[in-house]
Amino acid sequence: MMDGNSRAIASAQDGPHRDLETLVRRHVAHPFRKPILDYNRTAFSAAQAARDQWQSGAPLILDAGCGVGLSTQRIAEAFPDHFVFGVDQSVDRISRGKPLPMPANALLIRADLIDFWRLLAESGFRLARHYILYPNPWPKIGHLARRWHGHAVFPVWLQLGGELECRSNWRIYIEEMAQSLTLLAGRPVVVEPYETVDPLTPFEKKYLASGHQLWRCEVSLP
Repeated sequence: MMDGNSRAIASAQDGPHRDLETLVRRHVAHPFRKPILDYNRTAFSAAQAARDQWQSGAPLILDAGCGVGLSTQRIAEAFPDHFVFGVDQSVDRISRGKPLPMPANALLIRADLIDFWRLLAESGFRLARHYILYPNPWPKIGHLARRWHGHAVFPVWLQLGGELECRSNWRIYIEEMAQSLTLLAGRPVVVEPYETVDPLTPFEKKYLASGHQLWRCEVSLP
């Protein structure tokens, strides 16, 4: 993961997908109704219990797609009065050895984000911060609906609120994310290049070592 040999993302797209706005508006108009699986409900209950045991009512941060959990660890250290949920669907990634013990104000959770986001919203949770760090870009033109901003679950993010930040090494992904968040939040979201000497995730470290330009967008959801 640490070698600087990551290839740049290749796609037939040369800009935001022409169907993006239509797709987002459709998802906003028609809420996602897929049944929530039991294992995700169990994981969500365990997450609630861990946060309540640490400090009931503590501000909540979600590290969505946390991978091996390095970002979750770092975020928890940066916000010691918040509780951080690091969620990933891969038990292999979550189970890998960590460089340091996870802070007491953080928990790694194996769950499907599609269900976990909806369970947070259904339970009335509001996020203080929401991180979407280097998600799978699904760069093929026909894969728009697999990108988070093109997925039917996307409008749920508005219910969760908070300071949302998305990062990627594919500019088009961030351009689409910013366009979708602008539609969702009703306020302009700006695309900006991102530089750091202190990578937050293994992917971020690898992309920087490979000479990739990083991009991000941020928005305060009402």
